[in-house]
Amino acid sequence: MRKAKVYFKGTPAGILAEDKNGFVFRYEDDYFLHSTFRPISMTMPKSQQVYHHPTLFPVFYNMLPEGANKETLCRLLKIDENDFFGLLLATAQYDTIGAITVIPIYE
Repeated sequence: MRKAKVYFKGTPAGILAEDKNGFVFRYEDDYFLHSTFRPISMTMPKSQQVYHHPTLFPVFYNMLPEGANKETLCRLLKIDENDFFGLLLATAQYDTIGAITVIPIYE
C-alpha cells in the first residue's frame, strides 16, 4: 500500500493512502484538535472520520500536471499516465501551487 503525509501550509495535516478499494485520507489528531487549522478542502471538513474515495480525491487530482507537461513528466519519471497517485507522489513534494504538499512515506 502506498502512503503519503499531507501538509497544509507546511503543517502535517493527515495521511493519504491507497488501498484495494481506492483511497483513504485521515486528518492527524494534532491537526484536527488545533482550532485555527483549516481543512485541506471544503469537501473534506476537519473530522476524525476516515474519508474514502474510489479514485484519487479531487483536491489531490487537481494538483496533477496536465497535457504535454503530464506526458513529459510521466515519460521522464517512468510513471504510467494513468497512475495518478504515483504522479502525485513524484510531483507534489516541492513547489506546488496552493497550500498542499504531499510527501511519500516509505515503509
